[in-house]
Order: sequence, then C-alpha cells, then structure tokens
Amino acid sequence: MTPAARALLASLVDYAGLFPPAGLSMGDAVAEYARWRGSPESWMLGRFVLPAARLGELGQALAGIAAGDGPWPLSALVGPDVASDAAQITAFEAIAAGRARVDSVELKASTPAEAEAALAAVPAGMDAYVELPFGVDRGPMLGVLRARGSRAKIRTGGVIREAVPEPAQVGRFIAACADAGVPFKATAGLHHAVRAQHALTYAPDAPRAVMHGFLNLFAAAALAHAGAAIDVEAVLSEQSAAAFRFDEDGLAWRQLRASTADLAGARASLAVSFGSCSFAEPVSDLRSLGLIA
Repeated sequence: MTPAARALLASLVDYAGLFPPAGLSMGDAVAEYARWRGSPESWMLGRFVLPAARLGELGQALAGIAAGDGPWPLSALVGPDVASDAAQITAFEAIAAGRARVDSVELKASTPAEAEAALAAVPAGMDAYVELPFGVDRGPMLGVLRARGSRAKIRTGGVIREAVPEPAQVGRFIAACADAGVPFKATAGLHHAVRAQHALTYAPDAPRAVMHGFLNLFAAAALAHAGAAIDVEAVLSEQSAAAFRFDEDGLAWRQLRASTADLAGARASLAVSFGSCSFAEPVSDLRSLGLIA
C-alpha cells in the first residue's frame, strides 16, 4: 500500500451498523465495531455512529467489551430537540468512564436560522455536521457553518433509487463546500469504492441502482482541493477502477494528479469521512482492486 492510499483512506469510514440496510442490534453493531478495531484494517476505521437517544443502550453494551486502545470515538445523531439530545450526551460522558467519547454530532437543518439555533445548542468542543438538503441555495447555509466553525453533511444514497443523487448534484455540493472553505462528510450509499450498479439492500429481491463510489467522491474532492482544473461530475461518474491510480507520489485520475500532501490536506480540511453501515464491504472492494493488502 502506498503512502498516498493511506493518506486518502486513513480513518475514512465511520461505522453505522445500526442503520439501514444493515440495521444491526446494538449488541451486534458494538461487537462488529470492536472486531474491526482489533483488525489489521483498523487504520481505516473512524467513529461509531449512533442516535444520541441510544447512548444509554451503548453504555450497557460496552460493559461486555474488553477495554481496548483508548475510548471509542462516537458521532451522535441529534434530533429536532437538540438541547435534549445534548443533555443526553453530557450525561453519557459522565458515566462512560473512558470507554467511549462523543466527539462529533450530526444534525439536520433546512434554513440558516434552523442551523444557527441547532448549533447554538451543541455541546462545546465537538465537531458538528449539518446535513444540507438538496434543491436549496447552499450559500447562506454554508456561510453559517463557516462562521461557526461547523461542517456540512451530504446524503449520497439510501434504500430506494430515488434516494441516490445524481453526480451533478454531488459535484455542486463538493464545489460549494470547497469554495466556502467548509469541510464535509458523506453518508449512505457508499459501500463500494467505484461507481457501479449494486443492490440497494441485502434482501434477495432488492432494487438495484447505480451507486456512488467512495473512491470517486474522495478523489474528486482531493483533486478539487489541489486546485486541479477538473470536471468534478466526470470524476464522480467514472466507472472504471483502472482510471484511479495510486503510486509513491500521489493519486492520479486519468491525466490529473493530486500529491500525497494534497490528499492529506483534502482529508483534513474538505472531505473528512463517510458513514457506512458496513465496514467489510469497503475493505473488500479496496482489496479486490489491489489498493490494500
């Protein structure tokens, strides 16, 4: 594995096994996350994602897990009553006893005023990701996030075809975040490295759709961050794994390049991570492409 691949992929996947289409129980999701934290691929693993309302349930499940190498990093999804969920986070922190720590929250807002109000109730010292809706002017929303030092979130898929946005929509989101200087994370529909058609759930009769690839998305963000004159939509639409190449100096997509330093910079200040209900599938895809051992 090259330094460039590690720069792009380190801590990339926030594990969201509680959510569809996996929909695991808390006990099973905790066991799966613990297993991957002890695996050779743990360097790719990010936070454990859960609703703030289930933090107490997580605390009980952790009692049966052997203490590892430091507290688990958590990302808590908060609902409309941000103040109530923030209180649950504070209460959990008091009883977690170093086993887990909420260091980011994820929430939704439809207007700049909603974003301002919600962010005002977020506990201090946490990264806050605000999911932005499609079909609105993102400029004012991103202005609020930048002023508050907060981050954006994009939904890139779901369990129905209509939930998968077009590459042009995702491209405009990436470009807007890059222009505004606002980091973002993605969620849903990114189980596979390169754009292709897949089943949307694990059911035998599941509907199929062309799903976004996480390598497409993060490569596009890195190239944009590096200042390459690219058509972001074209990178997101790429369906040939051979078009993406890691070497000792960086990442190439067709004729364009981002250095290893560019990749690390993009991950730190633009494209932070993505949430996935499976960690095994992203790892398997990368291994099949020869990007990790």
